[in-house]
Amino acid sequence: MIDSTSSSDRASRASAVPVEIANRAASASADGQRDRLSTAAAEQLQTALASQPEIRPEVVARGRALAADPDYPSAAVIRRVATLIVNSPDLSEDQG
Repeated sequence: MIDSTSSSDRASRASAVPVEIANRAASASADGQRDRLSTAAAEQLQTALASQPEIRPEVVARGRALAADPDYPSAAVIRRVATLIVNSPDLSEDQG
């Protein structure tokens, strides 16, 4: 599976987490209770994650459109990334 680095639909996917999980966490901190591991909450999260599609056609379509665009990424973005790479420290020199 290839994970998307796009943040275009993260906000809509966040709503897939059951509201009761968030409410329990908020009420526990308001009551001053200590953090606890809840396997029920983990199971609910696993169920919510399992219901999400592994391949999202809209993200695949966007990737194909960007791959076909000769101006993506723009020359300015390429120059900026190149500058960041050139100016970054060489971490392999520290291991010598």
